[in-house]
Amino acid sequence: MYKPHFFVISSLTKINDFSDRCSADTAGFPFIEISIDSRTMVGTSAVIESMSSAVNGKEVADVRFDPKAVVPELVPAVVKSEGVDAAVNGGGEEQKREIVLGRNIHTSSFSVTEPDADDDFTGDKEAYMASVLARYRKTLTDRTKYHLGYPYNLDFDYGALTQLQHFSINNLGDPFIESNYDVHSRQLEVGVLDWFARLWDIEKDEYWGYITNCGTEGNLHGILVGREVFPEGILYASKESHYSIFKAARMYRMECEKVGTLLTGEIDCADFKVKLLANKDKPAIINVNIDCGFSHDRFYIHCDGALFGLMMPFVKRTPKVTFNKPIGSVSVSGHKFVGCPMPCGVQLTRLEHINALSSNVEYLASRDATIMGSRNGHAPLFLWSWNQCYAQWLSSTVVFERPKDEEFVRKWQLACERNMAHVVVMPSVTVDKLDNFLDELVEARSIWYKDEDFKPPCLASDIGSKNCCFPQHRVIS
Repeated sequence: MYKPHFFVISSLTKINDFSDRCSADTAGFPFIEISIDSRTMVGTSAVIESMSSAVNGKEVADVRFDPKAVVPELVPAVVKSEGVDAAVNGGGEEQKREIVLGRNIHTSSFSVTEPDADDDFTGDKEAYMASVLARYRKTLTDRTKYHLGYPYNLDFDYGALTQLQHFSINNLGDPFIESNYDVHSRQLEVGVLDWFARLWDIEKDEYWGYITNCGTEGNLHGILVGREVFPEGILYASKESHYSIFKAARMYRMECEKVGTLLTGEIDCADFKVKLLANKDKPAIINVNIDCGFSHDRFYIHCDGALFGLMMPFVKRTPKVTFNKPIGSVSVSGHKFVGCPMPCGVQLTRLEHINALSSNVEYLASRDATIMGSRNGHAPLFLWSWNQCYAQWLSSTVVFERPKDEEFVRKWQLACERNMAHVVVMPSVTVDKLDNFLDELVEARSIWYKDEDFKPPCLASDIGSKNCCFPQHRVIS
């Protein structure tokens, strides 16, 4: 069976040489030839103009695509509780919420104009830019007032760091190896990493890590390390895992098993055990551990800490994330609970694992072991400046029924899934903001459900009948 050949062409590639290599290396093999014309090479919106393939000597018609085209996707259907919604809402087909262009996708933009040699126009240009930025600031201020559904702490003040905005701070390469690029913040980055190492119980000489550009990058890195340690390993993840876990499986072409969950959201250990035993001949790359005869040299555990991985150490009566247990890596988001003007995260793994992933790069005079080559050198400054936090709750997320009006969802920026919506109470969420939200929600519900034949959606199938406040549960039971 023929295997496809993939080529990466840079602007320095000699096309004739590349063509000769194709003829020599792929003789008799099917391949896809991508031709790029001169317009594509210079355009800021470069688009592949034509694509043709030669399979067994047969030409296939050119394939063209519209870069602005959007493939419509359906949001998962609203889940109906068996026996409850049918009795209350009259049954019928499941409702579907479709992503509609123009309503769900915002296409407004501030136009970009080229500068002019006319000095008078330059002055007008500066005034125009000032007005655009002023309006944009007003928009951000307004939307921050109605930010409730996503776990970001918007209450922070790093005024002391504004003096560093004029520097291009880039943390190239390995945080623990000096590079030829000297405008960096690696010394502060390592200070932050050492703090997390103490938090998660691993010695300085036993860990490796870096500050990522987001929480997803931490997951991508952690799973990549697991894949490099166990190339034939199978990835096991709860079906409720963050979408980046399954993105990593697709990116790395890993075999992935989705494990069922209980109504509480925790992993179904019985289902997990069945799936593990069905693949006992292959190593396991997992987020949790269960004793199914896998010795410690045959599994790798990555812990996606996301939001609560940074809150749990400060909350009593909660499990502790620690390298004293046989975990391989931990990642958390840095911009959520802490609060930061740009997305960032922290990824830690055992030093013994990183050699399977890293390679020396002469160009940097350092080692490449991260997902991204260039890394935001300002993010470590913000995380280093944050020096204390207090958590006095077991959960900051409040779940309630999905609002009927999508405009209400958009106004308050609520994250919704199936019948559920939730508010995340971060340090930036004030009592006044919650009062305003609740006042509007109560008023809106009185309009949505003024018809007694139409009731709010039941959450029993999402959170369990014992946890759902739907009054019909008492009648049915």
